[in-house]
Amino acid sequence: MTCDARHVRLKNRPNGNGTSSTHFDPHHLHTSSKHSQEEMSLRIGVDTGGTFTDLCAFDEFNGQVHVRKVSSTPDDPGRAIIRGVHELLEQIGGRTIDEISYFAHGTTVGTNALLTGQGVRTGLITTKGFRDLLELGRGRRPHMYDLQADKSEPFIPRDLRLEVAERVRHDGRVEIPLDLDEVRSAVRELKSQGVESIAVCLLYSYVRPEHEHEIGRIISEEFPEAYVSLSSEVLPEFREFERLSTVVTNAYVGPVVARYLARLRRNLADAGLKCLPHVTQSNGGIIPFPTAEELPVRLVLSGPSTGVVGAAAIASAAGSPDIITFDMGGTSSDVSLVQNGTPKVTSSMELDGRPIRSPMLDIHTVGAGGGSIAWTDSGNHLRVGPASAGAYPGPACYGNGQEATVTDANVVLQVLNPEYLLNGQLKIDAQASHRAIKALADPLGLTVQETAQGIIRVVTANMARAIRVISVQRGYDPRDYVLVPFGGAGPLHASRLALELGSSTILVPETPGAQSALGLLMTDIRSDFMRTQIMLASAAATTDFNEVFNELTDHAADWFEEEGIEEHRRSLSRRVEMRYAGQNYELAVDVPDGDITSDAISDLIRSFQSAHDRMYGYSANEEVVEAVTFRVQAIATVPRADLRRSTFQGRAVEAAVVGTREVYLPEEGGYTLCPVYDRSLLDVGHRIVGPAIVEQMDTTTLLLSSDVCVVDDLRNLVIEIRRSTSE
Repeated sequence: MTCDARHVRLKNRPNGNGTSSTHFDPHHLHTSSKHSQEEMSLRIGVDTGGTFTDLCAFDEFNGQVHVRKVSSTPDDPGRAIIRGVHELLEQIGGRTIDEISYFAHGTTVGTNALLTGQGVRTGLITTKGFRDLLELGRGRRPHMYDLQADKSEPFIPRDLRLEVAERVRHDGRVEIPLDLDEVRSAVRELKSQGVESIAVCLLYSYVRPEHEHEIGRIISEEFPEAYVSLSSEVLPEFREFERLSTVVTNAYVGPVVARYLARLRRNLADAGLKCLPHVTQSNGGIIPFPTAEELPVRLVLSGPSTGVVGAAAIASAAGSPDIITFDMGGTSSDVSLVQNGTPKVTSSMELDGRPIRSPMLDIHTVGAGGGSIAWTDSGNHLRVGPASAGAYPGPACYGNGQEATVTDANVVLQVLNPEYLLNGQLKIDAQASHRAIKALADPLGLTVQETAQGIIRVVTANMARAIRVISVQRGYDPRDYVLVPFGGAGPLHASRLALELGSSTILVPETPGAQSALGLLMTDIRSDFMRTQIMLASAAATTDFNEVFNELTDHAADWFEEEGIEEHRRSLSRRVEMRYAGQNYELAVDVPDGDITSDAISDLIRSFQSAHDRMYGYSANEEVVEAVTFRVQAIATVPRADLRRSTFQGRAVEAAVVGTREVYLPEEGGYTLCPVYDRSLLDVGHRIVGPAIVEQMDTTTLLLSSDVCVVDDLRNLVIEIRRSTSE
């Protein structure tokens, strides 16, 4: 039987204007700051994904949230943003762009440039004898037992990596002064080679940055049009290879990101935007476009970070501060762990085998999205991803592609509506999905439905493996955490993923498909300051601790002034990375406010011992502990969309049933008739027992047999998983 032979029977069809928006009837969001009606305006968050660009507008006057999705334009993401903003304003009801008081954007432009090798021609100036460090790295094999595995090619070829005479010792003493004539000659050589960007990374510049500043001055004289990245400004930390890799990455994508942000800023201004637009950083905070244009390496996780911040706020308000977020979009799935309402933070990551050090949320990404392509390997085994159909051609059911994707599998199984998505704006070609899946099924000797379900099993296993990286491998048990799915495909797969992980509770936010865009309206402006200074953690080190933190605090104060942040909006958080003497890696611990005393250092050591025990299963309390890298995060609060609780409106849960659909559920033995609920008609306190489908504009939620879903007073779907065995 073909996949569209069993189709939805609806009492209510989508509205005729083909809108892809959601206008929330219970106005449960409001601004945290107090304004008069005349001052009320719009706050807009925009998140660009591989398939769709999500826009979320918060009306400060009436607390309403409006959501819109438009197809992404990978060749220039800004085109989809401008179009989406105009469509969103029209949808709201004739609002104009000059009414927008706040505009924030999450982007993957920098990440995509890195992954596809689409950065600019870049040169490097480094200390004599160290130009090959970029290729030598740490000497680790990418895959321990793969003798054929190759390292990633460096972004800068060897002939564009130039050396200059200089040497600073580890204690800051200048052993060999910088040869200015040699620097000038190197800059002229790079200019003649047609580079657009220059990275500068000297051996001990994090201790003494003056030599790099001199090189930067000479570049501005000899090659003023070049994009310049100094390691002492991008990453003033030790470990020369990681610092070199990070500053090269910043230089390689800097012009790409800077041009994109500058062009978008100009186009928004031409369209009438009056406010200064902001962009998300990897640390979950936002910074103005001009600042981000100088440090694009801090935008590597720009896209997924605010979704985590928003999910943490929503789940904490719902009484679940310990969560695992699961953001499944069109191209990938991003997972992160939140404890006590605070997302986990890390200082480094590897992207395509290249280390990047920058403060960022601890997010792990796997190529498992709705557009991930299913295929068979040389052993005729079913695989899914990491290749994606993207925005174009997209899944086969969108009408342009022919390859089977995760979305096509869900259409075949009729978990997804086989006729339309996005409230009718996106028509679905179910027969195309059937043809694409059948092309995989025939060589496997399986039915179309079995193959589609196999795709779901494989992608679920891939996502579970990603979650174990940020939970089990970090010393956390995923069974102790509530799973919070979002993204266009997250709620669709959450129940099976929870079963795979042993999780007992799922919390689906009200706007999961636009969660990252909404998260942009719930985050603050942030900037990070750091410095490496290795010292023993002991009572005798209180003066040194305080001196370093005071210096970083002064830098933060200067940043507050430059950004024009008022005193009442300022706050600081501090961390220090510690290790046992002789170890190669550190663990970060939080540092309380106030002067560092001997008692405070003792508390920090105990916190480090606990973190070490959780990570590695033991602590060596008798060993000497060192403090290595000191960090201060400056936070400027902004008016944000806060959560307002709703009350029961008296509607019966049956009123939310808009039809039925036969869904292929192997747990039930095959096709099973399931009620289809319209989420916008669900009321606080409504209870649904699976199997069932809950549809809304931006996503679909699947409830398996015996799942019990209750709508809480924040209008989240809280799902209890009442199964003990897998399918």
